[in-house]
Amino acid sequence: MNAFYEFVHVIARLRAEDGCPWDREQTHASLKLPCIEEAAEVICGINVLDETGNAENLKEELGDLLMQVVMHAQIAEEEGLFTMDDVIREITDKMIRRHPHVFGTAKAANSDEVLIAWEKIKAKEKEGKADVSAFLPAAMDEAKELIDSAKKRKGYL
Repeated sequence: MNAFYEFVHVIARLRAEDGCPWDREQTHASLKLPCIEEAAEVICGINVLDETGNAENLKEELGDLLMQVVMHAQIAEEEGLFTMDDVIREITDKMIRRHPHVFGTAKAANSDEVLIAWEKIKAKEKEGKADVSAFLPAAMDEAKELIDSAKKRKGYL
């Protein structure tokens, strides 16, 4: 078993009936703030790497963020929504579709051409689907409220 799937099984075990009470209690909603915090800590890890050349913090924080992704996928699987394999298949297919200059016959002379093609492909993919970006302003406001609330609880504000 590769390391990734071993980790997926660890998360499933934590959420099992005889697993960890805290992990079993988590929901998509309860994990919103931890997801934001872990993403912010990845940024901190990048900053540490840029300033010191030491990648240890980034490696650790990427693992913590990955745990958020796997936890959400595990919860979704328990709810009968989708699996981790579905998540991986979707992102793999998306990367192949959005890189026809790598996986197809399209040509791209520079990154500007890549970005133009990416946006065209993305727009076509989004036809008839809910526009997630329409929810972004509200999500950003919610993220700020969650962060401010956490800062107050931790004594930062």
